[in-house]
Amino acid sequence: MRSVTLGSTGLRVSRIAFGTWQLGGQWGTFDEDGAIRAIREARELGINFFDTAQAYGFGASERVLGRALRKEIAGDRDSVVIATKGGVLPEGGRDASAAYLRQGVEQSLRSLGVETIDLYQVHWPDPDVTAVETAGALQELVDEGKIRFVGVSNYDARQMAEFAAVRPVQTLQPPYHLFRRGIEAEVLPYTIEHNIGVLAYSPLASGLLTGRFDESTSFEESDWRAKSSAFTGDTLKRNLAVVRRLADFAEKRGITVSQLAIAWVLARPGVHVAIVGARSSANIRASAAAADVELSAEDLSLIDELTADAVSVEGATPEGVL
Repeated sequence: MRSVTLGSTGLRVSRIAFGTWQLGGQWGTFDEDGAIRAIREARELGINFFDTAQAYGFGASERVLGRALRKEIAGDRDSVVIATKGGVLPEGGRDASAAYLRQGVEQSLRSLGVETIDLYQVHWPDPDVTAVETAGALQELVDEGKIRFVGVSNYDARQMAEFAAVRPVQTLQPPYHLFRRGIEAEVLPYTIEHNIGVLAYSPLASGLLTGRFDESTSFEESDWRAKSSAFTGDTLKRNLAVVRRLADFAEKRGITVSQLAIAWVLARPGVHVAIVGARSSANIRASAAAADVELSAEDLSLIDELTADAVSVEGATPEGVL
């Protein structure tokens, strides 16, 4: 597994991070034992970076991850890098206040079964709380040894600059995939300029780029995609046509469309890590192999042509579906 230094943190992490949003219940039901086997398979494949969040089932995902990594946590703690996020309310909405973030860190420490969180990220920018309060609170938690490094998620360049006026933004976790490229205009140039580690989430467009969907695909009621226009009607049909073109291109390269999509994200300037989720060992083996796929400038240009008529695909927020 290839590794990279994550921005100014100095952390050496695998270019594939194991994401655990699928273990919180917002993506339908899952087999917990199967998920634990997938996490342990990831370790055997050389993946040392694991990302979760308080909001993924409000403790559920963190507990599963902690259980799966129990041996590493109890033994060689430095062998794994654990990232989590806070600042989302159980009833929906955001709270990046000092009190709520501190409460979230304490809960995450207990759920994960660790003494220190390697990377703690503000899950969503909170317009009702100043950057001074949010950044200051996290710096206090760093000083106390409860977290090592501080990042943000879903922030734009202006929001990162406001945060950085108080303490450095060390990582950013943005959504990024072939159907959602908005960060290329301002966000990625900002992170490159300021040596901010970028962990791209949803590289498979919430499953759309797996190649497993068709026009008849449906989702459990508990799955947020059941309420998203991106996964129904004409938008889905149009993007499925793009996915099929990409799949044909990938097949000629001897890879899957999923691997192509992940490799594309990793090939983008300024992106350090792609976060991928998996419910089974087979899923994570396939995704991990994408880190070894090399895309030439010609490949990237052709991929741009193949996706030129795609419809932008957004995602879920604490308040609902975009």
